[in-house]
Amino acid sequence: MDIARPDLKQKRKRQIAVWAGVAVVLLTVAVVAVSRLKPAAPTVDRSTIWPDTVVRGPMIRQVRGSTGTLVPREDSIELIPAQTDATVVRIVVLPGTKVTPDTVLLDLADPPLAQALLSAQLALKGAQADYKSLQATLQSTLMDKKTAAAQVNADYTQDQLQEKTDKALYDLGVIAGIAYNKSKNTADQLTAQHKLSIEQIEVNQKAIEVQLASSQAKVDQAKAQLDLYEKQSAALHVRAGISGVLAQLPVPLQVGQHVAAGTSVAQVIQLDKLKAALQIAETQARDIQIGQPASIDTHNGVIPGHVSRIDPSVLNGTVTVDVALDGDLPPGARPALSVDGTIDLERMTDVLHVGRPALGNENSTLSLFKLDADGKGAVRVPVKVGRASVNSIQVLEGLKEGDTVILSDMSRWDNVDRIRLE
Repeated sequence: MDIARPDLKQKRKRQIAVWAGVAVVLLTVAVVAVSRLKPAAPTVDRSTIWPDTVVRGPMIRQVRGSTGTLVPREDSIELIPAQTDATVVRIVVLPGTKVTPDTVLLDLADPPLAQALLSAQLALKGAQADYKSLQATLQSTLMDKKTAAAQVNADYTQDQLQEKTDKALYDLGVIAGIAYNKSKNTADQLTAQHKLSIEQIEVNQKAIEVQLASSQAKVDQAKAQLDLYEKQSAALHVRAGISGVLAQLPVPLQVGQHVAAGTSVAQVIQLDKLKAALQIAETQARDIQIGQPASIDTHNGVIPGHVSRIDPSVLNGTVTVDVALDGDLPPGARPALSVDGTIDLERMTDVLHVGRPALGNENSTLSLFKLDADGKGAVRVPVKVGRASVNSIQVLEGLKEGDTVILSDMSRWDNVDRIRLE
């Protein structure tokens, strides 16, 4: 028969309690240990990052204008106004067409001008006829006076000889004193008449000059009026005046439209006189100065230039900077062509620098991932940076020459301090 052993049963219960206690302790230790473990570093595809190595050397500070256009210089625009009130009767050339100085752009009509031109032609002919008629009349009068003066001169000469003869005879006692005195008085009288006739001719000649000058002024006035109407009539055939390209007016003209005198009817732009207008962010434009070198990318070549003007106003957070082009424009360059540009602000020597990160401003402290020596991982480090350029930034603290950092956007891993690269 079986013998009851209560002591064994009690012993078994004690053993189970001990093992249960040990299990609880081990489980607690395991939980605590696991909770204290750091999470595993995430894996990042190496092909998705953009690394760069810190170097020491020269660095050019630049700003970029990614939205710019070619625009005409102030001296390259030829605005052509209407000379008179007229009507557009024909448009010969459309905007965008290359033109030469003699290219006819459009034709205008002005009937009152045609009538005025005809009247001016007749007025000039009448003034010229009046001048010739007056000239003939005055010349005839002058000839009459010259004829009379010639007769007086002949009599004067004859009496001068007679007076000399009578004086000689009087001195010899051949004739009486009365006869000599009579001859002398006649000679004196003719001498006075001779002087008077000469003065009359001189006065008459001056009077002729004055009258002819007055008549000539009327001729010149009529001619000037005719020249004006002829120029206005010729201007009805609107020509380019310079070589370039015909630009679009703010309000395009249409056939049959009436235009007032002084209204711009055409605009021609010289293609070899363009400049670049760059839009620079307000925060980046504070260091730009007149004369700084620049490069303009037309997407068909890069042209050197220099800053020629900085707009004092700010529009939508940007400042317009004009760049004068120092090189030749490439083929196809024309107004309103989109361009990019960079402006050199400063040349720094012996500077520790690296490529500019995707996120981060100058004169701040950035958080960048620095690659390990084996290149299999990267650890987050604080980096103090200084002045920035378009593609590079100055390193002040946190990195040394030869270090490699990740410049691409790593905001997805802001909550980790280490990553693995594969």
